[in-house]
Amino acid sequence: MHICNFCSTFAQNFKFILLMLQVGDKMPSFAANDETGKMVTNKDLTGKKTVIYFYPKDSTPGCTAEACNIRDNYHAFLAQGYQVLGVSKDSQASHVKFKEKYDLPFPLLSDPTTAMLQAFGAWGEKKNYGKVSMGTLRKTFIFNEDGILERIIEKVDTKNHTAQIL
Repeated sequence: MHICNFCSTFAQNFKFILLMLQVGDKMPSFAANDETGKMVTNKDLTGKKTVIYFYPKDSTPGCTAEACNIRDNYHAFLAQGYQVLGVSKDSQASHVKFKEKYDLPFPLLSDPTTAMLQAFGAWGEKKNYGKVSMGTLRKTFIFNEDGILERIIEKVDTKNHTAQIL
């Protein structure tokens, strides 16, 4: 069976639209290892306000600026009752190096299969220098204690991200 290019593209995009989280939605089910190998699931996060931020790659300029901005203001997150998790498709070993190099006080989840990224709608088409490819979309999700999505930040200011969140 042959499907025209338009129909195929529409179907792929429609699938992503259906998977997009919206304010008021429950946190998607997931299981991912942090940099130490500890399995973290959505159920582990229930009962505490949670910030989950998705970023493309450890130790790149924008991702480092974002992580360090959160690190430098981590006390403000704790004071307001938030736990913070960073997520990328990098390996646990890469996360260990990134976390140690920049003294990051929060867990970094590894999602090499992109299952979590896709569940949150943080995996999709990106354009870089005119080239279109699939990759991590820099997004932040803020959940309440019951795991209900309160806010999505899609236009992340990496150097001032804490101000956008809090």
